[in-house]
Amino acid sequence: MKRRHPWLACAAACLCACTTVGPDYRVPDHAAVRAAAANGPLQGAKAPGVAIAPVPDDWWRLYDNARLDRLVEQALAANTDIRAASANLRRAVALLHEVESENLPQGGASASVSRAQLSGESFLQTTKPPVFNLGDFGFGVSYLIDFFGKLARADEAALAGAEASAATLDMVRVTVAAQTVRAYVQGCAATHELAAATQQLAVQQRTLDATGRLVDAGRGEPADVARERARTEALHSTLPTLEAARSAARHRLALLLGKPPAALPEAEVDCHAEPTLRVPLPVGDGAALLRRRPDIRQAERELAAATARIGVATADLYPSISIGASAGLTGVLSHLGSGPTARWSVGPLLSWSLPTNGVRHRIHRHEAAADAALARFDGAVLRALQETETALSAYTRELERHDALHAAREQAAEAARLQRRLQQAGRIPYLAHLDAERTLADAEAALAASEGHVAARQVDLFLALGGGWQAGGKVAAINATGNEKND
Repeated sequence: MKRRHPWLACAAACLCACTTVGPDYRVPDHAAVRAAAANGPLQGAKAPGVAIAPVPDDWWRLYDNARLDRLVEQALAANTDIRAASANLRRAVALLHEVESENLPQGGASASVSRAQLSGESFLQTTKPPVFNLGDFGFGVSYLIDFFGKLARADEAALAGAEASAATLDMVRVTVAAQTVRAYVQGCAATHELAAATQQLAVQQRTLDATGRLVDAGRGEPADVARERARTEALHSTLPTLEAARSAARHRLALLLGKPPAALPEAEVDCHAEPTLRVPLPVGDGAALLRRRPDIRQAERELAAATARIGVATADLYPSISIGASAGLTGVLSHLGSGPTARWSVGPLLSWSLPTNGVRHRIHRHEAAADAALARFDGAVLRALQETETALSAYTRELERHDALHAAREQAAEAARLQRRLQQAGRIPYLAHLDAERTLADAEAALAASEGHVAARQVDLFLALGGGWQAGGKVAAINATGNEKND
């Protein structure tokens, strides 16, 4: 049987022999994320106050504080940074769909009508042709055979870019959740420290009054009054700073919630003591940390995208092969539809630009970009470990300091109790009793400040651990159709 269209067989052979140029992506063996030391236990995981347990998705619920839970939920739903990151993710998904559409047949249609006079010379005639009403109607379709995998690599790069955007959104959720808890804790700590400072000031005012009475009675020196008044004013000067810190925390909360400051009443975020964990702080291990941190996932996906772009550039070294077909009517307008005006064509098209237009340099540029992406990936891994170990050390050391200050406060309270009994029995002067009360007030103020530091170090550690994005609502996951689904 005679073969009438041999080019069809050639096209079929090309389809069967399609290959994909450029490097296939995999995480390099020498990447920091594969190091055994990076995947082992955290150095401070055995310290008191922490536990080698999985970090919960909604870690802020460990505080068992309904108001704090509500604030975090509101922030994750309305924060402006999350809205911007969500929009960037939608843009990345749209780009993915745009790139995927290049794998589909491309078609188009055209129509034109004109009144024209053709050139006689163009037909090697000396007479002037008449004026015609001309028409042209047609449609065409073409399909690019991805013989060398350029479109496949472009799809890989676009998909990795969309997944990197999803990881960026997750990182923003982590940050917003942590910053919301931090702002709430800072407001509570400022209120707590303000109460302790007010108590210090009250004890100091009593000391100043007692010293003044002694001087008036001729049993003291005026310098004693000046010294106590200086202490009183110094304590009084700390109150505005604490009040400003409390207001600033409320204003930060309003920003995180996507509200103007006036729209967040003080009563809605009012608290007088820092929230405390009901269980030891869970930290997990290095392997879980590297899987959980969204910035590491983002850096890894950016490395995958950079690697795929090498293949896109490499494919430009090879010919481009497409199959096309077109049909239409061209001729005098009044004759359109008749046999002589019909036209059609079908066949392959091969185009090839010689690699003298900078293609190899473009490949080298993308190779260098991939090397830089690998360095950023390694840096993200090392930075995650450094931040976590530093935050863990700071938290455990602050716990030790807090325990020492708590013991000091208990001793100061016992001393004040004993001094009160002695003063009531008339065995020591009233100022000696006030001095013990002042020592107790100072110890309580130091303990209040430490409790604020402990809560802040807890938030730092939770932020370094990278938890919170899983429970942040809708987590983008690109499926086969490119739609979003709940993770």
